[in-house]
Amino acid sequence: MEEENKPSFGRKVSETSLKLGEMQQFFRLNVTGSLDAEMLEMMKEPHCRVPDVAAGKAKNYKWSTNKLTYRIENYTPDMSVAEVDDSIEKALQVWARVTPLRFTRIYSGVADIMITFTVGDHGDGSPFDGPNGVLAHAFGPASGLGGDTHFDDDETFTFKSNGYNLFLVAAHEFGHALGLDHSRDPGALMNARYTYRDVDSFVLPQDDVGKIQALYGSNPDKPDKPEPTAPPTPNACDPNLVLDAVTTLRGEMYFFKNKFFWRRQSQIPQTEQYLIKTFWPELPDNIDAAFENPSADLIYIFKSQKVWALSGYDVVNHMNISSFSLPAKVKKINAALYDDTGKTLFFVGKSYYSYDTNNKKMDKGYPKLVEERFPEITGKVTAAFQYSGFTYLFNGRNIFEFSDSTLMRVLGNYYFLQC
Repeated sequence: MEEENKPSFGRKVSETSLKLGEMQQFFRLNVTGSLDAEMLEMMKEPHCRVPDVAAGKAKNYKWSTNKLTYRIENYTPDMSVAEVDDSIEKALQVWARVTPLRFTRIYSGVADIMITFTVGDHGDGSPFDGPNGVLAHAFGPASGLGGDTHFDDDETFTFKSNGYNLFLVAAHEFGHALGLDHSRDPGALMNARYTYRDVDSFVLPQDDVGKIQALYGSNPDKPDKPEPTAPPTPNACDPNLVLDAVTTLRGEMYFFKNKFFWRRQSQIPQTEQYLIKTFWPELPDNIDAAFENPSADLIYIFKSQKVWALSGYDVVNHMNISSFSLPAKVKKINAALYDDTGKTLFFVGKSYYSYDTNNKKMDKGYPKLVEERFPEITGKVTAAFQYSGFTYLFNGRNIFEFSDSTLMRVLGNYYFLQC
């Protein structure tokens, strides 16, 4: 009789394939229905274990009361008791500030949200997997396990530094405990991927605010000053989009805007969007310019006077713009590109400088007006790069495509973003 109640192997494989396909579609990966290399790489990233495919389905689970209790059952040895208490309280206040929800801590008995640090198989049917991978999980509003939030104590949690910041992990998990699923928005706190953000300046992204308020409404209290709001995640299809910087990296293309970048890979049809700090936690937001020197296998990121040299996803050097022999009067650059002659062009206002990358010195006779070399460009170059033998200069909402100094065509700013 037991054998008859078991699902057949063929059916199990079919269901697994369907589930993998749904997850690949959610993460905008190639939909193969199999556990391929791309899917395995995604699963290695630090994340939260809540069924990702549910994020596209409106469940609308919520608590029937706005007054909830929480209890911290034990502590991680990674942080002091005071640091854990502070992180948990601040994480709950992220949601209280924008809703009518109010949280009260209790020290004994059963709370709505029971908070535990644990490892491995801890009796809830969802065992942890050791260091990295799954960081934590939480159960949505319900009786019993509902609201309970578990942190994998095989991870190393931090208070203010990079790494797995407990405040950020907890704020995400409490979103689940309140009824939210994962978000497709790469800038959302409820995105499945863990990304470090500045804790002191953290503001709940608009995607999260809208979804939690759809469940519970807005904060009825009248604060002395309005709650700050984060700018929305940039939309590749926005006709008014003006990119901050563009660069290539080992055959891929990267397009930067505010805290985000789009990544275009030749082998993947979709353009992927991420927070900058997902790949480079040390880099600032709102960068000024970027370029790749393929002969050195380095890309350079500029913001004001500072320059970060990257080898792939590792910061290998911190520099200053004076390292490129730019005159002291240049306080920032607007764009940069490395051309196929070994020169790096730095765009400043309506002018540009030519730097001999091989000999590490500025070419004589610069700066020159941009329009002398690139006719039709009369405004400021806001981003630039070379690709497939063409030079692309971004001027606000337009892209000017040049073959040497000959203008070939004018494109919309979303041309490469596959909008």
